[in-house]
Amino acid sequence: MTAGRTTDARFMRVALRLARRGVGRTSPNPPVGAVIVAKSAIVGRGYHRKAGEPHAEVAALRDAGGHARGGTLYVTLEPCAHHGRTPPCTDAIIAAGLRRVVVGTCDPNPSVCGDGTGKLRQAGIHVTTGMEQAACDALIAAFRKHITTGMPWVTLKLAASLDGRIATVTGESRWITGADSRRFVHRLRAEHDAVLVGAETVRHDDPALTCRMRGGRNPLRVVLDGRLRIPLQAQVLTTTDAAETLVVAGRGAPARKGRSIEALGASVLRLPDRAGRIPLSQLLRALGRRGVLSVLIEGGASVAAAAIAARVVDRVLIFYAPTFIGGDGRPMLGPIGVRRLATAPSLRPPRLRRFATDVLVATEMVRTHDRSTV
Repeated sequence: MTAGRTTDARFMRVALRLARRGVGRTSPNPPVGAVIVAKSAIVGRGYHRKAGEPHAEVAALRDAGGHARGGTLYVTLEPCAHHGRTPPCTDAIIAAGLRRVVVGTCDPNPSVCGDGTGKLRQAGIHVTTGMEQAACDALIAAFRKHITTGMPWVTLKLAASLDGRIATVTGESRWITGADSRRFVHRLRAEHDAVLVGAETVRHDDPALTCRMRGGRNPLRVVLDGRLRIPLQAQVLTTTDAAETLVVAGRGAPARKGRSIEALGASVLRLPDRAGRIPLSQLLRALGRRGVLSVLIEGGASVAAAAIAARVVDRVLIFYAPTFIGGDGRPMLGPIGVRRLATAPSLRPPRLRRFATDVLVATEMVRTHDRSTV
């Protein structure tokens, strides 16, 4: 790598760190970070804080003021050239007199991809693209999937003993993993638009599903409950002042129970079901239409299995605790119907991370057309 590209990569990594501050807060927009460099020093920093507020480029320009003229802008995503809730960023960049713009990755929206860089080049600004592209692409994975498919990005989170059990034979599950792992899960909730669990998890564990970290954001709580069996005393229904709750039921679920749930402040979404079971792909499409870009599935075993079997999971996070529960404990996955290894869902090589005594295994699902890349 040449000295120039090394310098560009270094400043783009600063922009990436800024962008990550907005993860989970910008929907339906992607997280974006930007820095402005003049005379080899950063003179402006910015990131997109939330939808409706200034984009990262504009925030960085405001921070730099007159120091931006003749400088270089590093931005993780191609600047927009169209009017949305805010004016085009390209207009502000051109007006600021920047000499050069370095872009991490192109806008994944096929209808506007290349418009921003094209407009900047027409204005005589030198544009470099693809800097730290893999990291920039990973940052906007949820936005990319939603804008191209209408579906949210799905993370499946599991917490299990070393032998893959999520509860004892009596159903006890608090707590298999340690405090550090649980704190990280609250961060995950803050970074996702919605958290999804099944009715059995609500009935047995009664989770609040809120984000209990300083400055965190509560996700939309989605409960998959085809027959509306969750109790009205459940925390997800009695704490609707803290976070929104959406209960997803089948068309034949009791109307009276649905009205009682709505009276508590939650919403009920009725979808076509098959014997009380709602296809997850159908639910995720409905969430995508509501502007949900990312979903964190937290349980239980049947919902996790259904998500894997339906091939709707993008990322898998499994926290393993150093303990055994045994074969009479509850497995972390229900049946997924694999009869031959050749048809089993494939995963990419995992990455490992320690959380005190626990180990996090992080990986992504491999789509059928991607199998040759594993």
